[in-house]
Amino acid sequence: MTSKIYALVGPHACGKTTLIHKLIEMGVCCIPVYTTKDPTPQDKDTKTKIFVSQSDFLKKEWVVKVTYKGDYYGLLKDDVLNALTKHHVSVTTLSANGIKQLSKIFPKNLETVYIMVDYVTLIDRMLKMGHSNTDMKYHLEYAENNGEFDSWKLTDHVIKNIGKGDKAFNQLMSIMGLSANFTPEMVARL
Repeated sequence: MTSKIYALVGPHACGKTTLIHKLIEMGVCCIPVYTTKDPTPQDKDTKTKIFVSQSDFLKKEWVVKVTYKGDYYGLLKDDVLNALTKHHVSVTTLSANGIKQLSKIFPKNLETVYIMVDYVTLIDRMLKMGHSNTDMKYHLEYAENNGEFDSWKLTDHVIKNIGKGDKAFNQLMSIMGLSANFTPEMVARL
């Protein structure tokens, strides 16, 4: 059976990290994204994102390397290869450019899932994250100007993630071939 990497795609605050954290709790392998971005108070998460200096970033071997809002983001070659050899199912996040890079290297192993939300939901989530009006305007304009709301056209699957996200999580589990009845031990054996 072919190992799969499921990459979640979507604009800031669409719920990618929340969905990934639920999967991690179930025992699904997460391939972290490395970034040169300065961490904010909201960036306490070290399971999905690892913060490094630009000089350290440039020394590493990447299978995906993109820039986003002036910072580097990437997936380490070793992390991706380890996920594919040790886990049947893994999850990460990607941008549209990241999809293009990873799909060229691992076309049979990559499944992409766009997390779709409406503006009202995005604004509500950004307010809960503590963003200012200026930050929210920037994120929405960036997403609009850089085609993030159209990235669904590049993905294999689309999930609408509004409300508390239970439906979205169940849909993601189904896409990944998992069940809500799976325990972390069962996922680890996959």
